[in-house]
Amino acid sequence: MEKIGKIFGINGPVIYIKGVTDFNMGEMVYVSDEKLVGEVIALTKEMTTIQVYEETSGLKPGDYVYGTNSAIFVTLAPGIINNIFDGIERPLSKIAENAGIYISRGVSVSSLDNTKLWDVHVTVKEGAYVLPGTIIAEVQETKSIMHKSMVPPNTEGEVIKVVGDGQYTIDDEIVVIKLTDGTERTLTLTQKWPIRVPRPTSKRFASEMPLVTGQRILDTLFPIAKGGTACVPGGFGTGKTMTQHQIAKWSDADIIVYIGCGERGNEMTQVLEDFSKLVDPKTGNMLMDRTTLIANTSNMPVAAREASIYTGITLAEYYRDMGYHVAIMADSTSRWAEALRELSGRLEEMPAEEGFPAYLASKLSAFYERAGYFRNLNGTDGSVSIIGAVSPQGGDFSEPVTQNTKRFVRCFWGLDKSLAYARHFPAIHWLTSYSEYLGDLANWYNENVGPDFVSCRNKILAILNQESSLIEIVNLIGSDVLPDDQKLTLEIARVIRLGFLQQNAFHKEDTCVPLVKQLKMMEIILYLQDKCKILINMGMPVSVLKNQSIFEKIISIKYDVPNNKLEMLDDYKNMIDEFYNEIIKINA
Repeated sequence: MEKIGKIFGINGPVIYIKGVTDFNMGEMVYVSDEKLVGEVIALTKEMTTIQVYEETSGLKPGDYVYGTNSAIFVTLAPGIINNIFDGIERPLSKIAENAGIYISRGVSVSSLDNTKLWDVHVTVKEGAYVLPGTIIAEVQETKSIMHKSMVPPNTEGEVIKVVGDGQYTIDDEIVVIKLTDGTERTLTLTQKWPIRVPRPTSKRFASEMPLVTGQRILDTLFPIAKGGTACVPGGFGTGKTMTQHQIAKWSDADIIVYIGCGERGNEMTQVLEDFSKLVDPKTGNMLMDRTTLIANTSNMPVAAREASIYTGITLAEYYRDMGYHVAIMADSTSRWAEALRELSGRLEEMPAEEGFPAYLASKLSAFYERAGYFRNLNGTDGSVSIIGAVSPQGGDFSEPVTQNTKRFVRCFWGLDKSLAYARHFPAIHWLTSYSEYLGDLANWYNENVGPDFVSCRNKILAILNQESSLIEIVNLIGSDVLPDDQKLTLEIARVIRLGFLQQNAFHKEDTCVPLVKQLKMMEIILYLQDKCKILINMGMPVSVLKNQSIFEKIISIKYDVPNNKLEMLDDYKNMIDEFYNEIIKINA
């Protein structure tokens, strides 16, 4: 490394070099003899500005800055899955071995283990012509994930040498190709990619397949598509992190990238402990066998928090290129926006609303636009779904991060503190939430779940909306003045809220529910409503109907019917018929 310049000034994580330098915009640099990682973020004839991804205390004017002639990048190779990184892809377990439980500055460790031997199956032969994205080797990275090493983008040529199947490190020669310009290039299991540059694809599709989460309010009322975007805004204690945990644990994504961006250390500890014990319901293997974690806690340097989001999305795009469906949990984008605000203040930029930089919206859009359902360069299809938590101060959804995020996502799961305080979880409010994916997914639901799924969903939501209107009247003058048909609406809405929308993450049958059971539960609730309407029209008061225990039995379906014995649900329609006949007999 060549010495490029000397520090002229220091302002928190931002340092300045005076005069003209040989730096490039976005170049990764090492600061001082401790080799602190930094990035060039502004260049003028008078000054070069660098943000440092580590603690800058102790630096002083005159310390050297070293250039690398490359952008901030991540290393892409086997070993990413079942690993835990900081915001700039340094493995925390390796750091702990070398530096103890507290990360010291200037720690230099390889992002991935370059001494481990992997069993490699080479998939190309000499004489073959390979294009960008062509799979050259396969490695069983974990029990759940087959890692497919590819030709890097912007590289193509004829294969002139191939090693045989065997055990190799990520840096060993696997294939040698002759490029179109006549030069030779050695390919290993490793690629390096700048985190701020989206990986190229062949084509982008409108996704017509849902990301099935096992959470009834999400899958039924407000679904997200594979390759879709969603935000989960909510105040402190409303369950943002737990909602993302549930999606990470139970969704049908092939791979989960969990980004703890500026979160409390104890929350990340809970993630690590929970995920390491959980068995993946899809494969029967450990959940960590298809998960990678990026931990950038609130006490870590603020600049690295800003980078962690891009590190996570780049790792996700890499696995998407292999043909996997990847889901990203970004928890939380508000902490990321706060990092932007702090750095913007250090740079003395003109602040916009609430002190956030004027480019907040463009940064958010650039992040969420990297989601999607794609045809990859190698002809496979893959997707990246982004679910970002937002932590508005005081639960105020009108603040800039929430409002700007709503512009770029098509799914909004609004958490409500009154539901959370009433112990109704997930505390996603059905009146403030929405999904724009329902129309795109309707055909999939009709073909794979049942032709009545969307119509049942619309009827359930209509009942909840009617309840909202009636509650305003009840709060003013009480429920006694309502006619019996409206009292019935309130009672059925209560069954929906308690028996369908409320879900227990700690109950083995209720924590994750298949779509078929969700549909049958809706059908039973609506069948109960239809039968009760007939009784009401015959003059039966709601009080008589409530004397029977049928409403509580329907609420308890979520606990009483195991997910692997859905045939038991057929008995509930018979139970409702018996209830109907019993009421008629009593009042005959």
